[in-house]
Amino acid sequence: MHWSASPAALAPLSAASTGSTGPSSLDEATEKATNAAGWVEENWGTWLTSALQIVLIIVIAVVLRHVIRRTITKLIERMNRTASAAQGTALGGFLVNAERRRQRSEAIGSVLRSVASFVIMGTAALTALSVLKIDLAPLLASAGVAGVAIGFGARNLVTDFLSGVFMILEDQYGVGDEIDAGVATGTVVEVGLRVTKLRGPNGAIWYIRNGEVKRIGNLSQGWSTANVDVQIAADQDLDRARDLITAAGETMAKAEPWNEELWEPVEVLGLSEVHLDTVTISVSAKTMPGEAPGVERELRWRIKRALDTGGIHLAPRTAAEETPATAPDPAATMAAPSALASPTSPQSLATNPIPPPNLGK
Repeated sequence: MHWSASPAALAPLSAASTGSTGPSSLDEATEKATNAAGWVEENWGTWLTSALQIVLIIVIAVVLRHVIRRTITKLIERMNRTASAAQGTALGGFLVNAERRRQRSEAIGSVLRSVASFVIMGTAALTALSVLKIDLAPLLASAGVAGVAIGFGARNLVTDFLSGVFMILEDQYGVGDEIDAGVATGTVVEVGLRVTKLRGPNGAIWYIRNGEVKRIGNLSQGWSTANVDVQIAADQDLDRARDLITAAGETMAKAEPWNEELWEPVEVLGLSEVHLDTVTISVSAKTMPGEAPGVERELRWRIKRALDTGGIHLAPRTAAEETPATAPDPAATMAAPSALASPTSPQSLATNPIPPPNLGK
């Protein structure tokens, strides 16, 4: 059976099918575009305000950081110029160490600049996040936990850093000082926030962590004391010996360069030890910080020459001092023990001659 529909009957169906999809999609797109435009129109003012606030915060932070760091740098440079100017004076040569002041001021300036940058930029970052309506409580809590974990893991590093900061701020020692740090003794070569470099008496460089230093003995602050003990024979004229030692000290105090290193006259303290054959005279002198060993050597030299010239004899060496440190062993010349030394031992009896047989019986 064959049938056909007329074009007039099919036209409404095709029109209905096309009209049901096309106009609906267009309306939805139009509505979405309208909503987006309205949302942008409603919030663009807030966005612009937040962006301007963030830019203003960054600009203020950068300018403030630059001003503070420049101020700290100028202050450090002024401290260095003052130290350099004082170094050229007569008194400043004794009291001021330009290199020590320079390193100390540079270390303090570095710490202050770092702290200023961290505080300013950290505050600016938190302020910018608050402008963006971000909840800072979880962020701060996470940062606190991370800080505790890092601090616990790097507690030695934190201890070294804090100890170095307080050592520098309190000026416990500086470049050129002779110190006793407990674990090592020597001259300070460099002072850092984490480690201190010392040059030992044999020339070795010691790297000491600041957190390991429990005590510091600074031998270069204030003044030092040169102590010399002179042993003379007990039968010598003690008054003349004292006069000769005093005269040697006065002569040394007038000579170069000892006239600058000796800050007080050489003083004969008296007898520190009295023995049967010897007596010990103690001599002391206040010197420039760190110069006591050299003054002691020169003072011994001059005292020895003065006593020889004045006819004062030093203490003779005792018998114990003359005995060699390694005396010969008296048992070295003795023969080794032998079993034949005893006539009743089996070995001695075995060596006795056999008596001849009695043939008369």
